[in-house]
Amino acid sequence: MTVKAIQDFLKLEAASGIILMIAAVIAIILANSPLNEYYDMFLSIPVVVAIGSFEIAKPLLLWINDGLMAMFFFLIGLELKREFLEGELSKPGQIALPAVGAIGGMAVPALIYAGLNYQDPQALNGWAIPTATDIAFALGILAMVGSKVPLQLKIFLTSLAIFDDLGAIIVIALFYTDQLSITSLVVSAIVLVVLFILNKRGVRDTAPYIFFGIVLWVAVLKSGVHATLAGVTLALFIPMKGREGEPSPLKSLEHNLHAMVAFIILPIFAFANAGVNLDGVGMSDVLSPVPLGIILGLFVGKQLGVFGFCFVAIKAGLVKLPENTNWTLLYGASLLCGVGFTMSLFIGSLAFEQTGANMIYQDRLGIIIGSIISGTLGYLIIKRGVGRLTKSVN
Repeated sequence: MTVKAIQDFLKLEAASGIILMIAAVIAIILANSPLNEYYDMFLSIPVVVAIGSFEIAKPLLLWINDGLMAMFFFLIGLELKREFLEGELSKPGQIALPAVGAIGGMAVPALIYAGLNYQDPQALNGWAIPTATDIAFALGILAMVGSKVPLQLKIFLTSLAIFDDLGAIIVIALFYTDQLSITSLVVSAIVLVVLFILNKRGVRDTAPYIFFGIVLWVAVLKSGVHATLAGVTLALFIPMKGREGEPSPLKSLEHNLHAMVAFIILPIFAFANAGVNLDGVGMSDVLSPVPLGIILGLFVGKQLGVFGFCFVAIKAGLVKLPENTNWTLLYGASLLCGVGFTMSLFIGSLAFEQTGANMIYQDRLGIIIGSIISGTLGYLIIKRGVGRLTKSVN
């Protein structure tokens, strides 16, 4: 490929989703090949960072999940702040429908999963897995439909996924926190005060924020609260407005991070977490409570929750159907919300990291199957809805 061809490819809206798919497929192939042992060994490589007597020692997999994903959540935090201050989420009329859809899209899948796993306390810990939406995959699939997909549908899906991410952040903070270290929490609080002072004193250089952000990440990592939350918290202190005549520090960081997160960090995460050994997998494995709860949560729960809540709100006159869309397109977008993948895998790693490899294997199986079914049917429904919309316009 020429340099221009590569640049054109990276500009594609679907590029991030496509690269994620490739990374996941490679992981599955390796996990089901003679190289499986080396794949597991690679992810288990011990990595130690030490300064004097202080050290952080984790296998490579956890550095990816706790470290690289903190940068992903930092980007989410930047996007959330920008959207609420001056983006689509700053307009009350724009946020009502996706907010309603997000509530339904989290509540119904969680209830379905809990209904199938309520008798097993360990399995029940994974109730939040099917509540997530992978925006990169969803928008990638949407882009594959073609250029005739209405902009309003993309805005709806993106806004809903942002609310989904916000919900996931709250869930992680409240329900997936280990035993707390008071000392580390005190250090985290002091760092937050420093970040607040930097923001209030009008410091626009991002370097001090990044330095204290790293200190915050280490403190949160040692505190028992999941380290990725440090990324979201740091983003809230990044200034939106730059000095006169200078670009926004927040927007500049967001722009610079986006490509790295989309094309490097998330594919690495997918490669590290999507490897599922399918040797000997039968229907009994798929239909066991954990994977079945995730599959039904993503495929059935997401479409019922998102579309059902939106349908009731629109019919009640509380919100309006987005312009240039129809019920078919809204239903198709609801199906795409069932593509959980990255966020579902991440929540699954938190839910089952203490319960052994079997449940982690089961949750990966359910996430992959549920996401594939939702994505495939969502694509077909939206393609049909776009065709109907084009005919009605003509």
